[in-house]
Amino acid sequence: MKVRTSTLVIFLVFSISNIFGQNKTVTISGITRDKVKQTALSFVNVALKTTKDNLFVTGTISNEEGRFLFTNIATGNYYLEFTFLGYKTKKQVIYVGSLSEFLDQGTIELEEDTTTLEEVKIVSKLDLINQKMDKKTFSVADNISQSGGSVLQTMQNLPGVTVQDGKVQIRGNDKVTVLVDGKQTALTGFGNQSGLDNIPASAIEKIEIINNPSAKYDANGNAGIINIIYKKNKKEGFNGKVGFTSGLGALWERKQNLQTIRPQYSLTPKVNPTLSLNYRKSKINAFFQGDYLYTETLNKNEFVTRTYNDGTIINQQTKRNRNTHFTTIKSGVDWNINEQNILTVSGLFGTEKIIDNGDQPFFNANYSERLRLWQFLEDELKTTAMATASYQHKYKEAGHILNMGFNYTFHREDEKYFFDNILPTSTSKDAFKLLSDEKVADFNIDYIKPLKYGRIETGFKFRNRVIPTNMQFFPGTNSPLDSGAGGQATYKEIIPAIYGNYIYENNKIEAEVGLRIEYVDLQYKVNPNHNTYKSDGYNYTQPFPNIRLAYKINDNNKLSLFYNRRVDRPNEVDIRIFPKYDDAEIIKVGNPALRPQFTNVLELGYKINLEKGYFYSALYHRFADATITRISSSVPNNNLIYAIFQNVNKSYNTGVEMIVSQDIAKWYSFNLNLNGYRNQINAFTVQNLYPVPNTFSAEKQTAFSGNIKWNNTLHLSKKVDAQLTSIYLAPDIIPQGKIKSRFSIDFGLKKTIQNGKGEFFLNATDIFNTLVIKKEIQGQTFSYNSADYNETQVVRLGYSYKF
Repeated sequence: MKVRTSTLVIFLVFSISNIFGQNKTVTISGITRDKVKQTALSFVNVALKTTKDNLFVTGTISNEEGRFLFTNIATGNYYLEFTFLGYKTKKQVIYVGSLSEFLDQGTIELEEDTTTLEEVKIVSKLDLINQKMDKKTFSVADNISQSGGSVLQTMQNLPGVTVQDGKVQIRGNDKVTVLVDGKQTALTGFGNQSGLDNIPASAIEKIEIINNPSAKYDANGNAGIINIIYKKNKKEGFNGKVGFTSGLGALWERKQNLQTIRPQYSLTPKVNPTLSLNYRKSKINAFFQGDYLYTETLNKNEFVTRTYNDGTIINQQTKRNRNTHFTTIKSGVDWNINEQNILTVSGLFGTEKIIDNGDQPFFNANYSERLRLWQFLEDELKTTAMATASYQHKYKEAGHILNMGFNYTFHREDEKYFFDNILPTSTSKDAFKLLSDEKVADFNIDYIKPLKYGRIETGFKFRNRVIPTNMQFFPGTNSPLDSGAGGQATYKEIIPAIYGNYIYENNKIEAEVGLRIEYVDLQYKVNPNHNTYKSDGYNYTQPFPNIRLAYKINDNNKLSLFYNRRVDRPNEVDIRIFPKYDDAEIIKVGNPALRPQFTNVLELGYKINLEKGYFYSALYHRFADATITRISSSVPNNNLIYAIFQNVNKSYNTGVEMIVSQDIAKWYSFNLNLNGYRNQINAFTVQNLYPVPNTFSAEKQTAFSGNIKWNNTLHLSKKVDAQLTSIYLAPDIIPQGKIKSRFSIDFGLKKTIQNGKGEFFLNATDIFNTLVIKKEIQGQTFSYNSADYNETQVVRLGYSYKF
């Protein structure tokens, strides 16, 4: 039994990473000196040869300082050969791996001799495939079936990624940190996710998914990190790209409205012009990226049946017609001061204007009587401004770098809601206004030093974040609004952190060991007149280690080990004290007593490179303490349901992921992703304070779930490509209930024209309109079933031109 347990532990500890590694080359550097005099030796001939057959790969000579440099060296076993007139020839074995882009061989000491140097000639150059361990990288341009959509829609087709309720999930977990060009911003949320459905994919160059982040990344986000990288060209001279995309959504009505409400959107237009400019000359590189996205969408069309223990049944529909104007402008300048110093200054400005017109009718059990009609208009303007300055100093040794950066973000949320509360015997008008100004300052220092067989990384980061909010309620007659829950609140967060990473690699072993230590001080000051909540906060100093070990069986087979500790800190919207009335009778409220959720992750996997593809499999286990989830409850003599964030008991997520990628023929290739997992939430009891104290208990929940994604790429001709993507999501558990299965099929077609400078594309998402989200929720005194027939079917046509 002990042997089996030990075997299982070892199995759980191992993992593989970076499924989709890209071809990468390495830079080798060093310095030559006289062994006795310790003076630099200039013009030493340095040759790089393969260990296996002594083939000459490339050669160079040392400069006036004795330094030598090789670039674009592929993975493999080599040796360096140093020859210099009057000195003995010296050989030094070197392994070039995939973990470090720079390898510093340090000081090479040569002894005096009388032998002469023989002539050297370049024979060949190797170009082997190598894979980095810590991330998967996806080119947005290759995702044909989602071209012209948003970043969120693009992510739906990525292996291991699902989208639920507007949030990205990695392996069934939505605790994902989203970065923009390696930085957290208010555009996509600090520690949470926001705005992904309104960022045009046309502005994005690539997307990186990091399942097991190293210590150099912020510790927030236990499911992993998604890094969105904006386009930035560095070609010499003036160049750019212009594009235009249009589309239609909600091509037909999937479910008819309940009686007495306004029509739901159909044939909704989409417009997305984009412009990218770049000018590079001498020491200056200037760049500009501008995007505008206008969409009309049937954002929500949810039908709910609530059943209470006393026999009361309420049927309702929430229909939300949304108009969105989203504009982003990013511009900046890279200044190459000299060969060793670079200064980059950039700015990003974004506005998101949202107009929602909604209807929410409530009927009795047989729909014979309308109990209420709740109509609303939401007028929301989000404004984001970000300024970034970064400085890089390159030491004389290749890859020896010091980076310093400062990032300031301002984000304003100006939200107004206007309601008509229509009852059988009366009508009233209600309103509320929310103003929130988020100000975040980040300062970081990062240092990288290449070693002979790897590198060390260390750094420091400091964050100061302040979010004052003010909610004002304007209740009418018989209003459901809780005016006593308004007022002011201020969120303050200070986070200093230090980290260190050590990376080592030889021809059999890869290793990375890191530690990040974070101190967090969070204070949430609440309006003293609030009818329920009081000021709260917390602080901690915690270590966040990461370990990655890998064993290369041979050139095509690899095993690796992963351990990672992460944290999910409650975001400001999670603890926000104000009730949210986008649903009149299922009301969402924050909880200032919410505490961080700490998670440990183990992963095991295996990958084999095939002749024209690869097979990858991984087993992962994630266990969290003080799991953050939203709990729905009701209070006596009230049919309203209150959904409030709470820390519940421990939770577990154990699963297996498999990916097969293969080129079958010149005209066809596919990528099949299978992900199956078991979710468990232990039994718990919590007390919701709002609107009055009430206790909720739940038994242990378990479920087996997963998803299947099948991407098919067809090369119909040299200039025409097509893509067909199928997605199936199995039933899964959610807080207090289940979400049912759903599936969709997407198709895209792309044609290159104008000698490769122009491109047309046509695509359609959810072709058969099958993607419907159905849920079952069980409370102490109620249960409800819901089905959301929101807009998922969109057809787009686009054109782009590079110049």
